[in-house]
Amino acid sequence: MRFFYINQNGRYNKMTMKINELTSDMRHVTVEGTIDKISEPRTVNLRAGGSALVADAIISDETGSIKLSLWDDQIKMVKEGDRISIDNGYTQAFRGENSLNIGRYGKIAVLEG
Repeated sequence: MRFFYINQNGRYNKMTMKINELTSDMRHVTVEGTIDKISEPRTVNLRAGGSALVADAIISDETGSIKLSLWDDQIKMVKEGDRISIDNGYTQAFRGENSLNIGRYGKIAVLEG
């Protein structure tokens, strides 16, 4: 499922979604929010071998909040209180709770802190 609109020039532009619009198994998600909390990083073993650091963050906007997984260098990019943008993320349900992931092809950017 892709979320785009066509601008006046006939080009596709991505739509920024609100957190309360996110459901499980969405792809190509663009969302903005404020980081409310970041957990302590923990080491996890990867299926492909090796290990990585992961931290769970809670991001929110005026419509709600969602858990965001931060991996390795992403953890150091942000801090609590930062306003961020996630581009080309995806959602999934884990233990009955929706979460937002940046993934290999997604991007995270700090808008203001």
